[in-house]
Amino acid sequence: MPLRAVIFDLGGVVLGSPLRAIAAFEREHGIPAGFVNRRVAEGGPAGAWSRLERGELAMEDFFGDFEAECAAAGAVLDARAMFGRMAAASQPRPVMLSAIRRIRAGGLRAGALTNNWISETEPTRALEPHFDVFIESSVVGLRKPDPRIYHLACERLEVAPAEAVFLDDIGGNLKAARALGMTTLKVEEPEAALRALGQVLGMELLG
Repeated sequence: MPLRAVIFDLGGVVLGSPLRAIAAFEREHGIPAGFVNRRVAEGGPAGAWSRLERGELAMEDFFGDFEAECAAAGAVLDARAMFGRMAAASQPRPVMLSAIRRIRAGGLRAGALTNNWISETEPTRALEPHFDVFIESSVVGLRKPDPRIYHLACERLEVAPAEAVFLDDIGGNLKAARALGMTTLKVEEPEAALRALGQVLGMELLG
């Protein structure tokens, strides 16, 4: 099927990487590398992080709950300070915003699909005008990699999964999208990802 839409994760794709900010925070505070991401994964759907991103847990309640989970797993951290570092790192990448404009000008639809949280400092909502469809986990009550959130994105974009390309910086999120028939691209460096996306779309996205 011809490709008709591109769906972008935000943090680590359109915005600077929160994963890198977390890694730097761990190094600076003597926390084992990868501890936070393992704690998020091991917490599963019932964990504080997942509940925060589904809009089920207020930010102020999250800090204490997540710190308690981390302490039980063997590390003491200041979740509020860590989220401050993540917010500071989450600045828009001009090269990505330019590529999104080119994609839409070329007749394709662009969607945003982000796991986020409800907070006055949450940086993603300012990006909504750049997209045809904007889906936040904290608003719809679903989070990646739940297949239902990918189906929702495709429904709102009015495309089949096989007609969409999905970009994310987390392998598990890409795996779930790929299982539905989407073309997927992992974003590590934005320019390299856009070169690969341009090849998939037959479109120049850089320069």
